[in-house]
Parts: sequence; structure tokens; C-alpha cells
Amino acid sequence: MVLAAGRGERLRPLTDTCPKPLVEVGGKALIDHWLDRLAAAGCSHAVVNPCWLGEKLIAHLARRGDVPPLRFSPEPGPGLETAGGIRQALPLLDAASFLVVNADVYCPLDVAAFVRRACRQLEAGFLAHLLLVPNPAHRPGGDFALGEDAMVYPDAEDVRGEPLTFAGIGFYRAELFLPLPAGKRAPLAPLLRTAMREGKVSGERHDGPWVDVGTPERLESLRRQLSAADEESTP
Repeated sequence: MVLAAGRGERLRPLTDTCPKPLVEVGGKALIDHWLDRLAAAGCSHAVVNPCWLGEKLIAHLARRGDVPPLRFSPEPGPGLETAGGIRQALPLLDAASFLVVNADVYCPLDVAAFVRRACRQLEAGFLAHLLLVPNPAHRPGGDFALGEDAMVYPDAEDVRGEPLTFAGIGFYRAELFLPLPAGKRAPLAPLLRTAMREGKVSGERHDGPWVDVGTPERLESLRRQLSAADEESTP
């Protein structure tokens, strides 16, 4: 699932007329970076949850054809938040476990390798496997703590682990979301913290490129980085 319902308040006025997932970096929309990676990894189908300017998002994605095949889980304004959106999409996901990524995150992740590692963790009894990154300047305290045992703890200051930031990329069992009422707003963090207290969440650290494209400054910084990388790779 590619989460695409956000309004993008901090990117206004750009997102007044452009859905945040369609903001371009590196020559294509943020969401297309993810969908291309999912297709390359052999994804059987992906679910997208349009909300703000959803008709523009759907029209753009229709031009992709079936690469990968897409299903849409529209949300009413202002959206159902992360866990609520996933809960509503469960029938379309149609799987016991699945990958969820934030459309507004840029991360050239090896999706297939991450899913393989995550599947092993879920087979061991975990409900979720999260990708965590070193704390960026805009989130110096982090979100959770990652232990040497690959367990994720709900308090970033937990002495059993290293404080890290959730990358907006995770692999989940559907049963994690089933207790939530369908069609209701629900954030993801409280749900994850409850599962963490039960020892049901594992994670891994990612030290490669990662940007939460949440502000104009971060957007322009990422565009400069990708442009410089393209120039260096041009013969």
C-alpha cells in the first residue's frame, strides 16, 4: 500500500493545486518512484488511498497502465490517518501481510530484500517490521528505540535500544489492524506502541538515502541532491 491521502499543509501553496504524491523530484512524481520500485520487486498489486485532489492523483496513475496493477481506496476529507486508511484498505490488500510506504518519503530501498527480511520476522511471530533511520535534524529525539535484538521499543529514550526515527516504511500483519473500526480515523503510532509493549514489533536500521519530503526546504534540498547525482553520473 502506498499512503497518499495527506493534504501536505507544510508544502502549501504548491499542494493547493497538486496532490502531495505528485510533487516531482528527480524527473518524476514521488509516488511514481515508489510504484516503479514495487513493480521492479514483483509486486502483484498496490493499493493507493486518494483523498485531497484525489481525482488528479487517479488520473495521473491511470496513465501508468498496470505497472504495477493498482486498486484505489478513496478516503473522505480530511482522511482517515495512517492506521485508519490501512484498516479501510484491508479488503483491497487481500493479504495476510503486506508492505506499506508513505508516498511522500523518498528512499531508494531494495524493496524485495526488505520484504524478505520482514517476512522472516513475521514468521517468527511479530506483527510488524519497521524501517528506522538515523534521526534527521527535524526530529532529533527520534520516534522509537531499536535494540540489538531487533526489537523495537515504544520510548525513543529506552536504554535497551538506540533512538531512531520511523522511516514511514513497514511490513505488517493484517491482524494488527483488524481490531480498529472500519471507516474511522486512527493514527498508526499508538497502535504500534501497544504492539511494541507486547514484544510484537521488530525493526532494522537503514543508513542509505532517505528524505521525508515534508517542507519546501527539504523538497528543494532533495531536488538539488538528485540533480547533482545525475550530473555526476552523466558521461
